[in-house]
Amino acid sequence: MLDFDLAELYGSETKRLKEAVRRNLKRFPSDFMFELTKEEFESLRSQIASSNKRGGTRYMPFAFTEQGVAMLSSVLNSESAIEINISIMRAFVTVRQYLSSLNSTTKEIEELKQRMKMLEEGNEDTIAAVNDLSEDTRKELDDIYLALSQLAEKQKHVNKQTERRPIGFAHYKENNKK
Repeated sequence: MLDFDLAELYGSETKRLKEAVRRNLKRFPSDFMFELTKEEFESLRSQIASSNKRGGTRYMPFAFTEQGVAMLSSVLNSESAIEINISIMRAFVTVRQYLSSLNSTTKEIEELKQRMKMLEEGNEDTIAAVNDLSEDTRKELDDIYLALSQLAEKQKHVNKQTERRPIGFAHYKENNKK
C-alpha cells in the first residue's frame, strides 16, 4: 500500500506518516517498505483513473508490504493506528495460542497412532497364535476321530465274531416271544 492511502486509513496526514517513518527507519527494512522511483510512480499514476486529484508531489511515495503496514501502526500516534496495533497484537496472541493447541493436538494424534500400531501388532500375534492353536486342535481332533473310527471298525469286527446263533429249543422260544 502507498503512504497516502495508509495515511487516510490511519487517520493521519501523509506528511506526518512520512515523518514518523523517517524517525523510525530501523523499524522498516527493505522487505517492510521502500520508496518508489519516479518511473514507478509515473507508471502507477497512469494506471489510476483519479490521479489528477493528487497534484504534484515533491517526494516519491513509500510503498509498504504487509509487515510494513503492521509496523506502521506501531509508530503512528493516531487513534485508529493505536486501535489497529492493539488488534494486530491480539490477533498475534490468538494465532500463537491456536498454534500451541494445534501442536498439542498433533502430539495426541501421534500418541494415538503409536498405540494403534502397538494394538495392531499385538492383534497380529494373537491371531497367529490362535491359528496355530486351531491347527494343533484340528490335528488332535482328526487323530481322535481316526482313533474312534478304528475302534468302531474293530468293535464291528469283534461283534461279528461274537454273534453266534444259539442252538436249542430255548433260544427259539425267546426269539418268537418278541
